[in-house]
Amino acid sequence: MVKLNQIVAVVNGKKTEAQKALTEVHRKCGQAELFNGINRTYKPLNDDGETFPDENKEVQYSTEQALLDCKEILTGLFDVVATQDYANGSAVADITVDGKIILQNVPVTYLLFLEKQLVDVNTFVSKLPVLDPAETWDKDQNKDVFVSKSYETNKTKKTLQHKVLYEATKEHPANVEKWTEDVVVGRYATKKFSGAMPARERKLMLEKVRKLQDAVKFARETANSLEIQQIKIGDNIFNYLLS
Repeated sequence: MVKLNQIVAVVNGKKTEAQKALTEVHRKCGQAELFNGINRTYKPLNDDGETFPDENKEVQYSTEQALLDCKEILTGLFDVVATQDYANGSAVADITVDGKIILQNVPVTYLLFLEKQLVDVNTFVSKLPVLDPAETWDKDQNKDVFVSKSYETNKTKKTLQHKVLYEATKEHPANVEKWTEDVVVGRYATKKFSGAMPARERKLMLEKVRKLQDAVKFARETANSLEIQQIKIGDNIFNYLLS
């Protein structure tokens, strides 16, 4: 008996090794000269004729050997992947957060999927906009948005002002100084609205996401620690192919 996590740990390595070994077999099968042999002897027509050495080349590779190599390479791979996939159907665990079961008997394959998805959820929540902390906000239940406290600001208008420095005389016109002033002409009452969320709520949500991420990882490790029966099916496949 082995544990599922032990099988999971070697599957990728087995796949890589098998791919490299099969590539080498394919390379040999593409070299026709490896499959060809020859034995040629020379006999002169006359007893005193010139002689030449025999030519001999052994067959270096055969389709039979290629198939046996293929069988040896793939049998172990077929067995280890089958052991993993067969076990994945029975490897389950509960997702528990703060002592509360969120999901029961979750298959390890789904735990792997969920673990990856929660990374995206974490990123999504972390980028949600939050309310401007410089404002005081209340929830407007009618509009389902947040509304700030009302505040007033002045509305001003540029107004031309003047002052006579010197009155007009028969010889000179009046000397008048002119300038503009901002004169308050009214007041604005302002409220701001926002569809953002309080920073505290986002923080709490992120904490929940991270707790769930930890719980899923723990559940996956629990599921992968299941003791499983090793499956041997590679020989059956090649016994049929090579019979």
